[in-house]
Amino acid sequence: MIFIKLILAHLLGDFVLQPNSWVADKENHKLKSKFLYLHVLIHTILSFIFLWDIRLWWVAALIGVSHFIIDATKLSFQTVKTKKRWFFIDQALHVLVILGISFYFREFDFSFLQNQEFLKIVMAALFLTTPASIFIKILLSSWTPAPDGPNSIQTESLSSAGKYIGILERLLVFTFIMVNHWEGVGFMVAAKSVFRFSDLAQAKQRKLTEYVLIGTLLSFGLAVLTGIIIK
Repeated sequence: MIFIKLILAHLLGDFVLQPNSWVADKENHKLKSKFLYLHVLIHTILSFIFLWDIRLWWVAALIGVSHFIIDATKLSFQTVKTKKRWFFIDQALHVLVILGISFYFREFDFSFLQNQEFLKIVMAALFLTTPASIFIKILLSSWTPAPDGPNSIQTESLSSAGKYIGILERLLVFTFIMVNHWEGVGFMVAAKSVFRFSDLAQAKQRKLTEYVLIGTLLSFGLAVLTGIIIK
Protein backbone atom coordinates (compact mmCIF):
# COMPACT_ATOMS: atom_id res chain seq x y z
CA MET A 1 0.00 0.00 0.00
CA ILE A 2 1.17 3.47 -0.87
CA PHE A 3 -0.08 4.75 2.49
CA ILE A 4 2.12 2.35 4.49
CA LYS A 5 5.16 3.03 2.30
CA LEU A 6 4.82 6.80 2.67
CA ILE A 7 4.23 6.56 6.43
CA LEU A 8 7.41 4.47 6.76
CA ALA A 9 9.32 7.07 4.76
CA HIS A 10 7.88 9.82 6.96
CA LEU A 11 8.82 8.08 10.22
CA LEU A 12 12.36 7.50 9.01
CA GLY A 13 12.81 11.01 7.67
CA ASP A 14 11.17 12.94 10.51
CA PHE A 15 12.42 10.96 13.51
CA VAL A 16 15.14 8.39 12.77
CA LEU A 17 17.25 10.34 10.28
CA GLN A 18 16.80 13.82 11.78
CA PRO A 19 19.30 14.54 14.60
CA ASN A 20 18.40 16.93 17.40
CA SER A 21 21.11 19.28 16.17
CA TRP A 22 19.21 19.71 12.89
CA VAL A 23 16.00 20.51 14.74
CA ALA A 24 17.76 23.09 16.92
CA ASP A 25 19.39 24.71 13.90
CA LYS A 26 16.06 24.92 12.06
CA GLU A 27 14.38 26.51 15.08
CA ASN A 28 17.19 29.07 15.42
CA HIS A 29 17.65 29.98 11.75
CA LYS A 30 14.21 29.03 10.40
CA LEU A 31 14.11 29.34 6.58
CA LYS A 32 17.81 30.19 6.47
CA SER A 33 18.78 26.84 7.93
CA LYS A 34 20.47 24.53 5.43
CA PHE A 35 19.18 21.54 7.39
CA LEU A 36 15.58 22.44 6.51
CA TYR A 37 16.31 21.89 2.81
CA LEU A 38 18.43 18.82 3.49
CA HIS A 39 15.59 17.42 5.61
CA VAL A 40 13.08 17.99 2.79
CA LEU A 41 15.45 16.39 0.26
CA ILE A 42 15.80 13.31 2.47
CA HIS A 43 12.01 13.00 2.68
CA THR A 44 11.70 13.26 -1.10
CA ILE A 45 14.39 10.62 -1.70
CA LEU A 46 12.96 8.26 0.93
CA SER A 47 9.47 8.56 -0.58
CA PHE A 48 10.83 7.73 -4.03
CA ILE A 49 12.83 4.76 -2.68
CA PHE A 50 9.87 3.29 -0.81
CA LEU A 51 7.53 3.76 -3.79
CA TRP A 52 10.19 2.41 -6.19
CA ASP A 53 8.23 3.28 -9.31
CA ILE A 54 9.51 5.89 -11.75
CA ARG A 55 5.92 6.64 -12.78
CA LEU A 56 5.23 7.88 -9.24
CA TRP A 57 8.04 10.46 -9.23
CA TRP A 58 5.41 13.18 -8.88
CA VAL A 59 4.20 11.65 -5.61
CA ALA A 60 7.70 11.90 -4.12
CA ALA A 61 7.96 15.47 -5.42
CA LEU A 62 4.57 16.33 -3.91
CA ILE A 63 5.66 14.89 -0.56
CA GLY A 64 8.82 17.02 -0.67
CA VAL A 65 7.04 20.25 -1.59
CA SER A 66 4.24 19.76 0.94
CA HIS A 67 6.76 18.86 3.63
CA PHE A 68 8.68 22.07 2.99
CA ILE A 69 5.53 24.21 3.13
CA ILE A 70 4.30 22.60 6.36
CA ASP A 71 7.70 22.73 8.08
CA ALA A 72 8.32 26.30 6.96
CA THR A 73 4.93 27.37 8.28
CA LYS A 74 5.59 25.71 11.62
CA LEU A 75 9.04 27.28 11.97
CA SER A 76 7.69 30.71 11.07
CA PHE A 77 4.79 30.78 13.51
CA GLN A 78 5.70 28.55 16.46
CA THR A 79 6.90 30.08 19.73
CA VAL A 80 8.27 28.54 22.90
CA LYS A 81 4.76 28.37 24.35
CA THR A 82 3.15 26.92 21.21
CA LYS A 83 5.94 24.51 20.30
CA LYS A 84 4.08 21.41 21.51
CA ARG A 85 0.89 22.46 19.74
CA TRP A 86 2.71 23.08 16.47
CA PHE A 87 4.44 19.69 16.69
CA PHE A 88 1.08 17.90 16.60
CA ILE A 89 -0.32 20.24 13.94
CA ASP A 90 2.77 19.59 11.83
CA GLN A 91 2.48 15.80 12.14
CA ALA A 92 -1.26 15.84 11.50
CA LEU A 93 -0.81 17.85 8.28
CA HIS A 94 1.89 15.48 7.00
CA VAL A 95 -0.38 12.50 7.62
CA LEU A 96 -3.30 14.28 5.94
CA VAL A 97 -1.18 14.81 2.81
CA ILE A 98 -0.31 11.10 2.77
CA LEU A 99 -3.97 10.20 3.31
CA GLY A 100 -4.95 12.47 0.42
CA ILE A 101 -2.46 10.76 -1.90
CA SER A 102 -3.67 7.33 -0.78
CA PHE A 103 -7.28 8.39 -1.35
CA TYR A 104 -6.34 9.54 -4.87
CA PHE A 105 -5.13 6.01 -5.59
CA ARG A 106 -8.40 4.65 -4.13
CA GLU A 107 -6.67 2.87 -1.26
CA PHE A 108 -9.22 4.23 1.18
CA ASP A 109 -12.93 4.78 1.21
CA PHE A 110 -15.26 6.06 3.90
CA SER A 111 -17.69 3.15 3.93
CA PHE A 112 -16.59 2.40 7.50
CA LEU A 113 -18.56 5.49 8.54
CA GLN A 114 -21.71 3.52 7.70
CA ASN A 115 -20.68 0.67 10.01
CA GLN A 116 -22.84 0.93 13.13
CA GLU A 117 -20.50 -1.23 15.23
CA PHE A 118 -17.58 1.09 14.44
CA LEU A 119 -19.64 4.19 15.23
CA LYS A 120 -20.77 2.72 18.56
CA ILE A 121 -17.16 2.09 19.60
CA VAL A 122 -16.12 5.62 18.58
CA MET A 123 -19.10 7.07 20.48
CA ALA A 124 -18.20 5.10 23.62
CA ALA A 125 -14.52 6.07 23.45
CA LEU A 126 -15.47 9.72 23.00
CA PHE A 127 -17.82 9.56 26.00
CA LEU A 128 -15.02 8.14 28.17
CA THR A 129 -12.79 11.18 27.56
CA THR A 130 -13.93 14.66 28.61
CA PRO A 131 -17.68 13.92 29.03
CA ALA A 132 -16.98 11.18 31.59
CA SER A 133 -14.54 13.50 33.41
CA ILE A 134 -17.26 16.14 33.71
CA PHE A 135 -19.80 13.58 34.96
CA ILE A 136 -17.38 12.36 37.66
CA LYS A 137 -16.43 15.92 38.64
CA ILE A 138 -20.09 16.88 39.10
CA LEU A 139 -20.84 13.71 41.09
CA LEU A 140 -17.91 14.43 43.43
CA SER A 141 -18.46 18.20 43.67
CA SER A 142 -20.14 18.04 47.09
CA TRP A 143 -17.29 15.96 48.54
CA THR A 144 -14.29 17.94 47.35
CA PRO A 145 -12.01 17.88 50.39
CA ALA A 146 -10.00 20.74 51.81
CA PRO A 147 -6.54 20.12 53.30
CA ASP A 148 -6.78 18.55 56.76
CA GLY A 149 -4.62 21.21 58.31
CA PRO A 150 -1.49 23.34 57.99
CA ASN A 151 0.69 20.37 58.88
CA SER A 152 -0.71 18.04 56.20
CA ILE A 153 1.75 16.94 53.55
CA GLN A 154 1.29 18.65 50.21
CA THR A 155 2.85 17.38 46.99
CA GLU A 156 3.17 19.16 43.69
CA SER A 157 1.11 17.82 40.82
CA LEU A 158 1.35 18.30 37.07
CA SER A 159 -1.25 20.60 35.54
CA SER A 160 -4.45 18.65 34.68
CA ALA A 161 -2.56 15.38 35.30
CA GLY A 162 -5.50 13.81 37.13
CA LYS A 163 -7.86 14.53 34.24
CA TYR A 164 -5.61 12.93 31.64
CA ILE A 165 -4.76 9.97 33.88
CA GLY A 166 -8.49 9.34 34.27
CA ILE A 167 -9.10 9.56 30.51
CA LEU A 168 -6.24 7.18 29.73
CA GLU A 169 -7.24 4.64 32.36
CA ARG A 170 -10.87 4.61 31.16
CA LEU A 171 -9.83 4.15 27.53
CA LEU A 172 -7.47 1.34 28.50
CA VAL A 173 -10.13 -0.41 30.57
CA PHE A 174 -12.62 -0.03 27.69
CA THR A 175 -10.05 -1.47 25.25
CA PHE A 176 -9.36 -4.46 27.51
CA ILE A 177 -13.08 -5.21 27.71
CA MET A 178 -13.62 -4.87 23.95
CA VAL A 179 -10.83 -7.39 23.25
CA ASN A 180 -12.07 -9.74 26.00
CA HIS A 181 -9.05 -9.36 28.28
CA TRP A 182 -10.69 -8.69 31.63
CA GLU A 183 -7.45 -9.53 33.44
CA GLY A 184 -6.09 -6.26 32.07
CA VAL A 185 -8.77 -4.40 34.04
CA GLY A 186 -7.55 -6.07 37.24
CA PHE A 187 -3.99 -5.09 36.40
CA MET A 188 -5.04 -1.46 35.92
CA VAL A 189 -6.85 -1.38 39.28
CA ALA A 190 -3.86 -2.95 41.05
CA ALA A 191 -1.37 -0.57 39.42
CA LYS A 192 -3.49 2.49 40.26
CA SER A 193 -3.82 1.31 43.87
CA VAL A 194 -0.10 0.77 44.36
CA PHE A 195 1.03 4.10 42.93
CA ARG A 196 -1.79 6.38 44.10
CA PHE A 197 -3.00 5.16 47.43
CA SER A 198 0.46 4.54 48.90
CA ASP A 199 1.18 8.28 48.47
CA LEU A 200 -2.15 9.22 50.03
CA ALA A 201 -1.54 6.93 53.00
CA GLN A 202 1.79 8.65 53.63
CA ALA A 203 0.09 12.06 53.45
CA LYS A 204 -2.32 10.96 56.22
CA GLN A 205 -5.29 12.75 54.63
CA ARG A 206 -8.25 10.44 55.14
CA LYS A 207 -10.80 12.68 53.39
CA LEU A 208 -8.59 13.07 50.35
CA THR A 209 -7.95 9.33 50.27
CA GLU A 210 -11.67 8.57 50.36
CA TYR A 211 -12.34 11.24 47.71
CA VAL A 212 -9.74 9.76 45.35
CA LEU A 213 -10.99 6.23 46.01
CA ILE A 214 -14.57 7.18 45.11
CA GLY A 215 -13.37 9.01 42.01
CA THR A 216 -11.26 6.05 40.92
CA LEU A 217 -14.11 3.57 41.41
CA LEU A 218 -16.48 5.85 39.49
CA SER A 219 -13.95 6.17 36.66
CA PHE A 220 -13.37 2.42 36.39
CA GLY A 221 -17.07 1.73 36.86
CA LEU A 222 -18.06 4.04 33.99
CA ALA A 223 -15.49 2.41 31.70
CA VAL A 224 -16.61 -1.12 32.63
CA LEU A 225 -20.31 -0.26 32.27
CA THR A 226 -19.72 1.41 28.90
CA GLY A 227 -17.74 -1.58 27.67
CA ILE A 228 -20.47 -4.01 28.76
CA ILE A 229 -23.20 -1.94 27.06
CA ILE A 230 -21.26 -1.75 23.79
CA LYS A 231 -20.46 -5.48 23.91
